[in-house]
Amino acid sequence: MTVDPVSLSWAASWIATGLGVALWLWSWLGEKNAIQKLRYRDCGVVLVFSGVILRVLVPAREMTPFDWAMLILGPLFIAAALWRLARTGAQVMP
Repeated sequence: MTVDPVSLSWAASWIATGLGVALWLWSWLGEKNAIQKLRYRDCGVVLVFSGVILRVLVPAREMTPFDWAMLILGPLFIAAALWRLARTGAQVMP
C-alpha cells in the first residue's frame, strides 16, 4: 500500500480539525479555570483553522470565494490565538 502526499495531508487536516473541535468543546464543558479555558479555545482555533487552510490548498480545483476568505482570515485568527497563548503562558499553574 502506498500513501500519496495528497491523501496523507487530507487525513492530517481532518485529524487536526477533530482535535481542535475537541479542545474547543473541552474548554466549554470540562475546564473550570478561566485562563486554561482560554488556552484550550486558542489551541482549538489554531488547529481548526490550520486544518481548514490545508484542505483549501490541497485539492486541485478552482478556488471559491469561501476558499479565498479562509486563506485571508484564517492566518489572522491563528496569529491572534498564538499571541494570546504566548501572553497567557506565564499565568498557567503547574
